[in-house]
Amino acid sequence: MVKLEYMIEARGLAKRFRTRAGAVDAVRHVDIDVRSGEVVGFLGPNGAGKTTTLRMLTTLLAPDAGHATVAGHDLRREPVAVRRRIGYVPQRGSTSPQALVGEELIDHGRLHGSSREEAGQRGRTLLSGLDLEGTWERPTGTLSGGQRRRLDIALGLINHPPLLFMDEPTTGLDPQSRANLWGHIRELRDVRGVTVFITTHYLEEADALCDRILVIDHGEIVAEGSPAQLKASLSGDRVALRLDDPAELGVAQSLVRAFDGAALLRAEGDLLDFSLADAATGLPPLLEGFARDGVALTGIEVHPPTLDDVFLSLTGRELRDQPIAA
Repeated sequence: MVKLEYMIEARGLAKRFRTRAGAVDAVRHVDIDVRSGEVVGFLGPNGAGKTTTLRMLTTLLAPDAGHATVAGHDLRREPVAVRRRIGYVPQRGSTSPQALVGEELIDHGRLHGSSREEAGQRGRTLLSGLDLEGTWERPTGTLSGGQRRRLDIALGLINHPPLLFMDEPTTGLDPQSRANLWGHIRELRDVRGVTVFITTHYLEEADALCDRILVIDHGEIVAEGSPAQLKASLSGDRVALRLDDPAELGVAQSLVRAFDGAALLRAEGDLLDFSLADAATGLPPLLEGFARDGVALTGIEVHPPTLDDVFLSLTGRELRDQPIAA
């Protein structure tokens, strides 16, 4: 089979839902390109259109507009062919606690058209590669959280897909299990050549894993690039100030807005977040202004831009914030 340059090419994908309050445009004419062999992170606040886009790309939801080619097949005209060529790891898993690990792998393989023998051989190979040796005869409910997520990956790979969709793969895992799973995801790309499209709520995860990141907000792609490119786009340093009296927040905001080289990012309660072109030279005179106006501080934090800062500057929200009401 000819190697594809792009595993996902989408243009103008859109989805509208009808609710009692009226029509809601969950996704608005989204364009997405994912090259073969990439790990691409898909980020967005709750309600931004991330899940709807993922469901369209995996054929679980028909788009109202636009077109896409996924794993070499047309999303609208060849949905069955798309499903045969992709793997999907859902956020909450898909295994029955009572079922044996081996049974689940064989059943999934046979659903994809493999014989029992082929599915068994493929399943055992995947378990070995994902550090799950010795679990074939175990009920899935006896596995640890990290083991269950690796089993979910094995189930998603049972049909040899060149493209794997992963929805929040490390949610609920402890730091050690999360780091272990990151290693296996990197191996999918580096050793198996699998293209991975991953949604995550952990910005450090996207920074560590992803070749590129797409940020969606209010149903539209608002930024894309490598983690380094996105961080470089937010010039200057990030400064967080804690006010002694939250009632002084308005005065503090005015001082920041009037200061050359400062850009306000968030003002809430006793917290003031802003970027500063050069904190080393700019922060002392700004703090002098705070002192002159009687704004007392209880804390100061300065650090280089992170993906959290980029996300906040793009959307005005933290990644785990609730959606803004329309």
